[in-house]
Amino acid sequence: MKHEAITRAALAVLLSLLPSCATKQEPLLEQRLLAEFAEAYPTASNPNGIVRSFDITAAEVELPLLDGKPLRVWTYNGQVPGPELRVRLGETVRVRFTNRLPQPTTIHWHGVRVPNDMDGVPTQSRPAIKPGESFVYEFTPKDAGTFWFHPHIRSSEQVERGLFGVLIVEDPAPPAYSRDVVWVVDDWLLGQDGQIVPAFNTRHDLAHDGRWGNHVTVNGRTNEVLALRPGERIRLRIVNVANGRVFAPDFGGLAAKIVAVDGLYVRTSFDASGFELAPGNRIDVDLMAGSAGAAVSIEDRFLRSRPRRLAEIRVAGDPVETPRFEPPTRRTVPAWTAGSEVPVHAELALDARRGGPFGIEWTINGVAFQGHESATGHTGIPLVQGQFNHLRFANHSARLHPIHLHGMFFRVLTRNGRAVEEPFFRDTVLVHPRETVDVGVVPVDEGSWMLHCHILEHAEAGMMTMLEVGSANGATPGHTKH
Repeated sequence: MKHEAITRAALAVLLSLLPSCATKQEPLLEQRLLAEFAEAYPTASNPNGIVRSFDITAAEVELPLLDGKPLRVWTYNGQVPGPELRVRLGETVRVRFTNRLPQPTTIHWHGVRVPNDMDGVPTQSRPAIKPGESFVYEFTPKDAGTFWFHPHIRSSEQVERGLFGVLIVEDPAPPAYSRDVVWVVDDWLLGQDGQIVPAFNTRHDLAHDGRWGNHVTVNGRTNEVLALRPGERIRLRIVNVANGRVFAPDFGGLAAKIVAVDGLYVRTSFDASGFELAPGNRIDVDLMAGSAGAAVSIEDRFLRSRPRRLAEIRVAGDPVETPRFEPPTRRTVPAWTAGSEVPVHAELALDARRGGPFGIEWTINGVAFQGHESATGHTGIPLVQGQFNHLRFANHSARLHPIHLHGMFFRVLTRNGRAVEEPFFRDTVLVHPRETVDVGVVPVDEGSWMLHCHILEHAEAGMMTMLEVGSANGATPGHTKH
């Protein structure tokens, strides 16, 4: 199924953001890249008048998680993972959020292009929500896809304690899968008492790839089993909410194709096994059940010498008729094969040094942006709304860094100078040790948007900065208008 192309109205909005692209001063190459982007995805939301209201409360509870033993966790609505919010594209999301935790918190809508003041980043737009206080988040998603939500203050602790949930924005006419299934993959570091180790942002975690747990779970369980009937065709949405662990799911020979990455449909589907699912990443997998009697162990093979079981898929029962349709794709994802020829707009050097409140600081271009307090007076990276930008992430360290951008999607152009053919957009890319990754991005929404490492300990120790998106007329970046 070909995904619905951008509407003429939305295309007109994009063209209105590009007043200079028809002038002689605009390089021909950049005009070409912008023309490729023009139908990539909607530039504006299209509210249909329907409002979906949800109540979410963050509080500490005890639940039978992992292997069924009681675990003290922080939850949204008393459950881990938190509630699965489902809406249709065009519907407005209204969340009445109440904080019953002993710390201030927020909700960040990871991957959702929301108004700037709904992004959940404290000091960027609105203050954090104090214990006992409430706040209403309201926005109309611009994109259908798989997204998630989590705190954006003291995230390395609050997410690790269990604060995460999933937001599914369905297509107006969803593909006719037999079922739509969500797997939230995570890991937990438990002590000998069977509880979450309460030491956060340790020197060990900061000096390595963040906090990696000793228990891997799917939907909060270590023994997840997905029972399918022969002939079923499912949409399996996989979300990595771990603080630092990267997963590379192996589907054991099942027919499994990725049809969406980080929420957006790909140009062409491709084999799902081995995709590096870094913290923050999501994939939507078009998966066909095997024959009756099949039992397939789905394993994580990111650490090849130490594969870990994620879940099991068992096929049993009477067969059902398999839904027949072309995998959902978006043929308008730009190729941007010449994107790396555009001069680099900004290079972001990723590195570490001694110092700071944790003893180790993680930096971008030599600056540690810690705990959001640096937002005031911090000099961010200026980007012009509606223009193609070539960004470079240069990892000078020996550690992994999944770089996540708020408020926009991007395409990987090169790794270590070599062209990469990824037929999809991302909001998070894993940058390997000593690796350089170049990306192309056209920011659509004005405002101050975060860019940070999604290894939450690295972000907490300073690996964050701001992207300041201003209009082409030179106006100072501000909050995105509703």
